[in-house]
Amino acid sequence: MRQPETIECLYLDFDGFFASVMQQAMPALRGKPVGVIPFEVKNARYTVVIACSKEAKAAGCQNVMPTGEALKICPEMVFVMQRPDLFRRAHNALLNEIRCEIPIDTVKSIDELTCVLDKRAIADPQALASRLTNRIRTNIGEQITCSIGFAANRLLAKLACKMDKPNGVTIWHPKDMPTPLLPLPLSEISGIGSRMEARLNKAGVWTTRDLMKTQPKQLRKLWNNVNGERMWYALHGYDVKAQPTDRGMFGHARVLPPDWRNIPKARDCSRLLLTKAARRTRRDNYYANRLSMWLDIRDGGWYAERTLPCVNDDHAVLSALNELWEKAKREVRPRAEIVRVGVTLMNLTHGGERQLDIFLNDDEERQGWENLTAAIDYLNRKFGKRVVTLGPWTPPPGGYAGGKISGGLFMSFLDDVVLRDIDDTELIEATCIKCLHTWLQSPVQLLLKVDHRDVTLAEVAKDIRCPRPHCGHSGARITLVRNEDTSGFVGGMP
Repeated sequence: MRQPETIECLYLDFDGFFASVMQQAMPALRGKPVGVIPFEVKNARYTVVIACSKEAKAAGCQNVMPTGEALKICPEMVFVMQRPDLFRRAHNALLNEIRCEIPIDTVKSIDELTCVLDKRAIADPQALASRLTNRIRTNIGEQITCSIGFAANRLLAKLACKMDKPNGVTIWHPKDMPTPLLPLPLSEISGIGSRMEARLNKAGVWTTRDLMKTQPKQLRKLWNNVNGERMWYALHGYDVKAQPTDRGMFGHARVLPPDWRNIPKARDCSRLLLTKAARRTRRDNYYANRLSMWLDIRDGGWYAERTLPCVNDDHAVLSALNELWEKAKREVRPRAEIVRVGVTLMNLTHGGERQLDIFLNDDEERQGWENLTAAIDYLNRKFGKRVVTLGPWTPPPGGYAGGKISGGLFMSFLDDVVLRDIDDTELIEATCIKCLHTWLQSPVQLLLKVDHRDVTLAEVAKDIRCPRPHCGHSGARITLVRNEDTSGFVGGMP
């Protein structure tokens, strides 16, 4: 395995991303301690702060802190409801700006990414960091900052990235290692959770210095798999490549509004979440062999699974969900406060590898439900994503049905969103990659021009043509904006 003699990787993490985006979009929030919450502000006392601004963190607040506790620490805290549309818009605008300076190797999450350095960046990483931060400040806004780490591999670059937050740059040259690593507690190393730390302690490994003195086979044994050995090589500066991963599951989860924290409403929400997960499963041509459901209950929790006969149609998965809820009703207190609900379709089989029991395969009722689901999908593709549903479709208040769980893979927004799925409250903002002209485009107008309605936004970005006279170039950086948010922005944000 190769051990680089210089830095080769950049890791970038946006500081307090959700809160910073809200501050950039809403000038009245700038300079104030802000806490982003999942519900309307009137229900703030019932929930937690899902993201803190830099000002709130400086006052001692943390993410995933109860709002009451946050107010005790910082009475000036201002709560705002999350805006997933703005987060999505900012994410894509930021990626577009970064790509103008350096190709992105991997998008790790909505606020983290990695890049492989070229010779110019290796020679002067500080200059690259300055160009990135200046571009973000100029074209996106001053409120959104990032921390950047440079090192020989991705793990070390990620650890370096954490050293000087917010808005810092840390460079770990191989010749300086492992000295910067040694002061870190084990819990700060990505891949070492509380259980693994306890296992390491039991083996006599209490500090990062102890960890660096181990051998590869020793960590492999402690991890019970090859990841321990990979961890050893990564910490010692070797070029450890990320292993390819396959799709493992499709799922959604949702924190429930205060008025929905009961069994009937949680059940209604879970139907929506599972219908969305099944729709994504069918779109990617997968079938599920298992369904799980979990409930976060005040002072507790509940989890159950059920096998599925390699299915992806709505009737089959919703019928299995009903069985899980009957089990939940027997085991969960009737007045239990259900804070969060999640569903997952897992043990996936690709459509080309599907093998059914001969009796199930020939069952007319089963074939009928699969045909009905295919017809529903067709109508929704043609006329709107919720024109037909199997049973009622009643989203919880707040207009956000549930976040995606993607089996450990971060799904690129442009690759994931289909043109027909865009709400009529949104427009496409496009910036020509040649002349940098920016314009707004109606999704409906684009639908009239494409050959099929399953075209993704990634395909739109590749083929959309600049309307500017004497340009007409095909290809643009695109993002989504709400109709009411279409003035006063540059590069995707106000």
